[in-house]
Amino acid sequence: MGTKRPKTRGRFITLEGVEGSGKSTQIRHLADVLTQAGYRVLQTREPGGTATAEAIRQILLTASSQDPVTPQTEALLVLAARHQHVTHLIEPALKRGTLVLCDRFSDSTLAYQGYARGLDLQWLREANDVAANGLTPDLTLVLDLPVSVGLARRRADRGEQNRLDRETERFHRKVRRGFLALAAEEPRRMTIVNANRPAQEVQDELTEIVLGWMARLRRPPRRRS
Repeated sequence: MGTKRPKTRGRFITLEGVEGSGKSTQIRHLADVLTQAGYRVLQTREPGGTATAEAIRQILLTASSQDPVTPQTEALLVLAARHQHVTHLIEPALKRGTLVLCDRFSDSTLAYQGYARGLDLQWLREANDVAANGLTPDLTLVLDLPVSVGLARRRADRGEQNRLDRETERFHRKVRRGFLALAAEEPRRMTIVNANRPAQEVQDELTEIVLGWMARLRRPPRRRS
């Protein structure tokens, strides 16, 4: 009787970046490219992905200025949404061998609530480890561009602004510095992509990076002589 091959775990790819960096557009393109290449793909986002996490997202983005959300509350809500997301959507998909593409994940928590809001990074890392069940992205693509350009894009793309859109440019510059610092700490996992250029050029580079990375994963290891 033949031995069953163990099921291959899926891969977890995240896109990060400041507001207006084009993540949502680019992740949709990547999902299409990878699906056409024969991969089973799940596209999702944070905060969000499940009914409970999407409800938390609404609270975070539409909270009234009369009842301001404190940095600690913001972080705890993000982490609560992540635990629901990871437990009920991402982990089951990875166990099925699905390639998961996520618009924002733990690096956003460190950049926004840590570098920009000033919460302790070590505490955030430890709390995130619990919230994410220890899950870390296999590959993270950071779409980078000047904050002024990203905010101008957001103003052009949508009329009504959410709570984060209304933050100061100084706040968003701190977020950007956070992403760049995180990428410098983990260059093997995180790749910075210049998003301050035509969308097609960004799309082409992201496709090349991800398909090349996936191809390398599929190569059998070299045998020692």
